[in-house]
Amino acid sequence: MAKLGTEAIRNLAVQLVQENPQGIRYTELRNKILELHPETPSNTINGSIWDLETKRPKSVAKPVRGLYVPAETVEASLGTVVEQPTKASETVESQYYVPFADWLQKDLADATVARSLGGAGLGDKWGTPDVVGTYKPLAKDRIKFPVEIISAEIKATGSQAIIAFGQAIAYRLFSTKCYVVMPRMINALDRDRLESLCLLFGLGFVIFDLNPENPRFEILVRAQRSQPDMFYVNKFADDLFRHEPEYFQDLFGG
Repeated sequence: MAKLGTEAIRNLAVQLVQENPQGIRYTELRNKILELHPETPSNTINGSIWDLETKRPKSVAKPVRGLYVPAETVEASLGTVVEQPTKASETVESQYYVPFADWLQKDLADATVARSLGGAGLGDKWGTPDVVGTYKPLAKDRIKFPVEIISAEIKATGSQAIIAFGQAIAYRLFSTKCYVVMPRMINALDRDRLESLCLLFGLGFVIFDLNPENPRFEILVRAQRSQPDMFYVNKFADDLFRHEPEYFQDLFGG
């Protein structure tokens, strides 16, 4: 087969982008073209598609670095109403609270103890993470250190990414570390934006499979330590002590 010219490469690239409404990465797009037309030099493909969104703006958009999506996908997303949590979605989410608490404590080792708190009646959306843990000194530790609070917001629906991010940011008022936990099937555009926001604001970002028996939590961004507001730390501790004294003892007791 004859090697493709610039316009033919762009036509094929647009076709491949249209076949991937969730988005396709630059490297994957180049590799697919090369796989279909191995006689075409890689440098020619690179030179033809690196600015595809500029050359074919009516067909292709690049809403985030390195991700090509159909232009109509971006236009549609501008009018999208964020899906609000329902009782059904909260029930699905609750299946992952205990598994994540266990993973946070035993696999990630970011918490000495972690508990599912999503069902606790603290009466404050700003201050009730789905999972909360504490990282505290043990009796064997020669050098003691202040207790750290680790909070996590879990969503089982990819469309609630912005809600999860906002709640996790709110938990920074009283938490040393915060995590956003989203299903692996979150679309590529939301995943890229959320990952960038987590890096920017120091939140952790974890993805998982929608399988309560084996969620396979995977860390994409590790949470960074931040200094919480001690007024809200004590308010959270007081609310927890009044409403869930057993949880308080598990998390903050010796």
